[in-house]
Amino acid sequence: MPANVWQLLEDAAREVPDQLLWDFFHAESRATYSEVRDTAAALARGLSQRGVQRETVVAIMLPNVPEYPLSWLAAARLGAVVVPLNPQYTAREVQFVLADAGATFAIVDHASEAVLEGALAQQSQLTRDRVFVVGAEAGDWAPFSTLLERGPVEPTTDAGPVLDDLLNIQYTSGTTGMPKGCLLTHRHWLTCGKVNARRDGLVYRRILASTPFFYMDPHWLLLMTLIQRATLFVAARQSASHFMEWVRQHRIEFCLFPELVLKQLPSAEDGNNALIRMNIYGVKPDRHAEIERRFNVIAREAYGMTEMGSVMFMPMEAIDMVGSGSCGIPSPFRECRIVDSDGTVLDNGEVGELQVRGPGGMLGYHRKPEANTATFDGEWFRTGDLFRKDGRGYYYLVGRLKDMIRRSGENVSAQEVERVLRGMPEVLEAAVIGVPDETRGEEILAIVVPAEGAAVDPDHLFSYCAQSLARFKIPRFLCVETTLPRTPSGKIAKGQLRDRWRGSRVGCYDRAVRTWL
Repeated sequence: MPANVWQLLEDAAREVPDQLLWDFFHAESRATYSEVRDTAAALARGLSQRGVQRETVVAIMLPNVPEYPLSWLAAARLGAVVVPLNPQYTAREVQFVLADAGATFAIVDHASEAVLEGALAQQSQLTRDRVFVVGAEAGDWAPFSTLLERGPVEPTTDAGPVLDDLLNIQYTSGTTGMPKGCLLTHRHWLTCGKVNARRDGLVYRRILASTPFFYMDPHWLLLMTLIQRATLFVAARQSASHFMEWVRQHRIEFCLFPELVLKQLPSAEDGNNALIRMNIYGVKPDRHAEIERRFNVIAREAYGMTEMGSVMFMPMEAIDMVGSGSCGIPSPFRECRIVDSDGTVLDNGEVGELQVRGPGGMLGYHRKPEANTATFDGEWFRTGDLFRKDGRGYYYLVGRLKDMIRRSGENVSAQEVERVLRGMPEVLEAAVIGVPDETRGEEILAIVVPAEGAAVDPDHLFSYCAQSLARFKIPRFLCVETTLPRTPSGKIAKGQLRDRWRGSRVGCYDRAVRTWL
């Protein structure tokens, strides 16, 4: 492997300087390998002159614009640590992450200025003079452009960060309520990039990134692109209706396929594309073959997570596994095992928790010693997911142990939503569960018990949630009850709630249509 992420860019730019590295086609912004290297080096110089150095924590709150990967690569050169922030976050959520991560610099989009103002009012470690704004008028903030100190690009003179130095504190929703910061190293990212670039033994010259850069996928897709000496095509945001248009227009050879594309009306052009492989995640087994036929492509399942990167993949040649529902076999650099509640390794066919180990996994959760103790079994990472393995070594996801809701690809912590709901004076108790939804996988249902003498108004409740939660975390359904079922130990019996609401929404208020069902 290269010595670090920056070294990968240096090596690639030296080999193919005039090759197009990326095309943010929604913004008509393109750059070659040498242009990206030179701009990122200038940005690193500008950040360094303002005090960013090794281990300095820099928050990035940007949509899919070139300034995001440029800032990430510049941080990689300096040995700094990046904290990605979702622009949909509220001031409360931003303040929590900034404080927890210890961010002392920030690069933000102009559309997020108001949210950042609210977050800065609640903490003191990040000061206005260390915030740089991208786009439009920066007002009394420092423009991002001031960081781009022009001049000849000098070669890297120091050794730079090493493989096991920290590069990201990547926040992911956890079962304890508030997000937890995953400590991800240069080795983590390079492992993700290399596994995806080399596992099939093929070369993908044109790769699509259609999800936000503040998530995991575009990071490793960029590294996969660098390793392949390919071109990354970047969309502003995910769009089921435009997805195949992008694939055809840019002659994409590799992409991550959103299942919602299947709900678009079939077109005679669907199979007219240059795709070699699609990665699919959690697709219903009976739709797998349909995807391959309709889009004239090899579609293969994969399984991964923020903490461990790529964990499993289905080999290209495993034609007989199409429609099996299997996630595949362990990825390179990864070992997997399935254990029971006592940690005993289970036989083939038995269902238990999946544990994973291997180089390049996260170092741990930032400032969460209790979570680290609960999450690691020696070298093995406890995924919280239930799996089984067949006699041929293929793994199958059965369910989740974690109290999480998976809505339109977003992980939502039930406990975080419950905490906000319980903050309402009108609410005595609250339980939040995921309920099946054909379009989004799961929708969010909140069951609340009113405080004595209070009435719960749905519109007021959803408006209250919007003050503290990103849009994707706001419940769609609301049910008002006089009491919640309990286990013998006094905990809310969410299993009973899920069973009750699995197939019916009668008695719920539906925020989408603004009526009681």
